[in-house]
Amino acid sequence: MTASRIRRLSLTHFRNYRAASLETRGDMVVLVGPNGAGKTNCIEAISFLSPGRGLRRATLDDVADIQGDGSWAVSAEVEGALGLATLGTGIDPPGSEGAATSRRCRIDREPVGSATAFGDHLRMVWLTPSMDGLFLGAASERRRFFDRLVLAIDSEHSSRVSALDRSLRSRNRLLEVRNYDDHWCDAIERETAELAVAVAAMRGQTVTRLAAMLRTRGEASAFPSAQIMLDGWMENALVSEPATSVEDRYREILRASRARDAAAGRTLDGPHLTDLQVIYAPKNMPARDASTGEQKALLIGLVLAHASLVAEMTGITPLLLLDEVVAHLDPGRRKSLFDELAKLGAQVWMTGADPAAFADTGPSGEIFDVDSGRIARRA
Repeated sequence: MTASRIRRLSLTHFRNYRAASLETRGDMVVLVGPNGAGKTNCIEAISFLSPGRGLRRATLDDVADIQGDGSWAVSAEVEGALGLATLGTGIDPPGSEGAATSRRCRIDREPVGSATAFGDHLRMVWLTPSMDGLFLGAASERRRFFDRLVLAIDSEHSSRVSALDRSLRSRNRLLEVRNYDDHWCDAIERETAELAVAVAAMRGQTVTRLAAMLRTRGEASAFPSAQIMLDGWMENALVSEPATSVEDRYREILRASRARDAAAGRTLDGPHLTDLQVIYAPKNMPARDASTGEQKALLIGLVLAHASLVAEMTGITPLLLLDEVVAHLDPGRRKSLFDELAKLGAQVWMTGADPAAFADTGPSGEIFDVDSGRIARRA
């Protein structure tokens, strides 16, 4: 098993960092400092070394230093699945050779097509305070959360999800035309069904494997287990039916639903509406009915199980980004978390305001002070 580790991180004009860098030695990297110092900004920069829009889902303009020219860069020397490599991403300065407003990605300074290529070197999983309301929020938030879990296993997943969204939008626009062409609609629905089955199949495979991992963890973890399932007919059908028959069925559903969908202005059936259902196993109740503390512990247990699954399915132990994860944990559960992270064998980046909360990280822990866009190793 190969672990993903960042040995050196450099930030240029990223949020409140004009120029900052740090070198790591251990597997427990802790960023401490007051609110607004830039702790979350630092791990957000790392999250851009994976497909997608980072852990805050920010636009490319949002992450640029407001006093800069719009350019920004994140670079990391990585010890990963293919050995040592330098991964870089960002927006080039205006006027530079080949400058563009789209995001650039490079491996060992050579351009690559997208951040999907980073998945060959580095996998990552994250947990942020914004996820604390996951079980009470909208289905779209849980679906996005789960698709992020799938993406850590299959780096092409987000591309398929985006392609499905585009195909659904194309169908919706066509249905807005009073006398739309049936042949055009057939063609779009054929593409939509193919993409829908591809997305649903990977989701279904992941939820099955993750549910098994959660059962395996069981009583061995200090964090409660969960029963998970997907509330989507297509993902469930693919467990026992051939993909071709599910694809044919969805195509017929789309054809039969044209008038209804045209009236609604959107497609009312498909995996773009799937929800993630989570049961708090110790009390056999929906996670949404658990207490705030139980939900937080459940979410941590889910992310730890997912990290183990990523390692099992890809052969790469993922990097973990845990933002303010210990803020509401009692000392006993904090120590249990650090112990479980050590057993996982991953490099973990954590943030917090109080350095004393990380006293039990052990010899592999190293603390960096963050203040006003500056990062310094604590003596």
